Amino acid sequence: MKYTLLAMLGIYTFMNAGAQSVQLQKIKNHNHQNSSALLKEFVDFISIPNLASDSTSIRRNAFHIMSLMNKRGIGNVQLLNATAKGVPPSVYGEVITPGAKTTLIFYAHYDGQPVNAAQWAEGLEPFTPKLYTSAIDKGGSPVSLPETNAYDPEWRLYARSASDDKAGVFAILQAYSALVKSGIKPTCNIKFFFEGEEEAGSQHLGEILEKHNQLLQSDLWIMCDGPVHQSGKKQIAFGVRGDAGLELTVYASTRPLHSGHYGNWAPNPALLLAKLLASMKDENGRVTVQGFYDDVIPLTISESEALKNVPSVDEQMKKELRLNSVEMPGKSLSEAINLPSLNINGFQSGNVGKLASNQIPTYATAVIDLRLVLGNDWQRQQNKVIDHIKSQGYFVIDHDPTDNERIEHDKKLIKVIAGKFGYNAQRTSMDIPIVNKVIMAVQTTTPDKIVLQPTMGGSLPLYLFEKHLKAKTISVPIANHDNNQHAENENIRLKNLFEGIETMAAIMMIK
Repeated sequence: MKYTLLAMLGIYTFMNAGAQSVQLQKIKNHNHQNSSALLKEFVDFISIPNLASDSTSIRRNAFHIMSLMNKRGIGNVQLLNATAKGVPPSVYGEVITPGAKTTLIFYAHYDGQPVNAAQWAEGLEPFTPKLYTSAIDKGGSPVSLPETNAYDPEWRLYARSASDDKAGVFAILQAYSALVKSGIKPTCNIKFFFEGEEEAGSQHLGEILEKHNQLLQSDLWIMCDGPVHQSGKKQIAFGVRGDAGLELTVYASTRPLHSGHYGNWAPNPALLLAKLLASMKDENGRVTVQGFYDDVIPLTISESEALKNVPSVDEQMKKELRLNSVEMPGKSLSEAINLPSLNINGFQSGNVGKLASNQIPTYATAVIDLRLVLGNDWQRQQNKVIDHIKSQGYFVIDHDPTDNERIEHDKKLIKVIAGKFGYNAQRTSMDIPIVNKVIMAVQTTTPDKIVLQPTMGGSLPLYLFEKHLKAKTISVPIANHDNNQHAENENIRLKNLFEGIETMAAIMMIK
């Protein structure tokens, strides 16, 4: 594969770079000549709150996307709804090109992660977008949206979903608009699919895909979500990790106790839970849960070769994140994300800081997430962790404990809530001809060799597309790697936004 793919890539780039570069330059010129209006349009979009559970706001987002699509002349614009009421709809549209032999569907999601406004930097609010001269943690300062079409590509827009994933929605729509306004006809049929429930677990996506199976047929899905490679190079990922979650709560006394009067006597739930969590990983970061890695499907020869060619960014990221060591010594970041993982997302017990008091708390709670690779089943992986907890002597319940349960099981009592919705990992073969065409198209947009990743670190419900549509999917992310997705101070670098538009447009021109 290495010889075939690289040889084809070189030949294609040589033969098509001239013609494609002329078209891409037209697109680049159009976007920059209209950048002020585009940024204002994007700001209006990311100003709409978009938590999936907020049905009123999420439908505002859906209708807003429909208006953006209608404005751009996209046809058959409609909402694809699940049966249950209040479920975020998916937004669909299409552009059918006469004589085209290829159909691509472009995917992004418009819902976002929950926000804690108190954690955002001073002067920032999650749904009041603000433009800064650079990253805030690198000394960036506020700047007004440009009234002219002049802007600095290093400027950053701060808002929830500015990168994950409204940047993807906007880049896809504007890519098509730029083609049309530049007098360039797409060479393939283009379909648009924007999901509104991805950050909430895509609980109803399978139903929507099944219900609209014929409408959503294609040769390939292009998923625009996630960041470019940490080196700054564009990347294409052929798979994503799956995801599942667990919430663990250890109980002790029924009321908080004075740590002087009862310390050394009353069990401390925070310590108990910390020890339990520590039992799940060894000093080299390997998960010690029995069978955790047993069903992993190894990378193919092609995927292993691609992984070897991924640029190393370990030293760069250690310096950037002020880390002296990594969790799995001897494994690169790229190697680590191709393994299943167990992560502690949060731990809560008692109070800290100004609210700290000398007490033994009544309970301790932790949330963990399980990232899966091909071969893992999300529910089976959850059960492996629960079996590990039982092997540590804990009595597992799924409800708040009764008095009798507290007395009978004392300090080995734990409530485990397994997330009801998760999804498995998915991976698409690197050797499919249409995939090579996309690789070649993206390569024409940059002088740097693009990065080919067997698996992206993040999770998307791509296995559902494979299950319900028998679809092939690849991910072409555009956001900057330091975008703070899922956290406070989320942002998109303008260079990434505008280059992302060009990337999507290049893909729309494949034959």
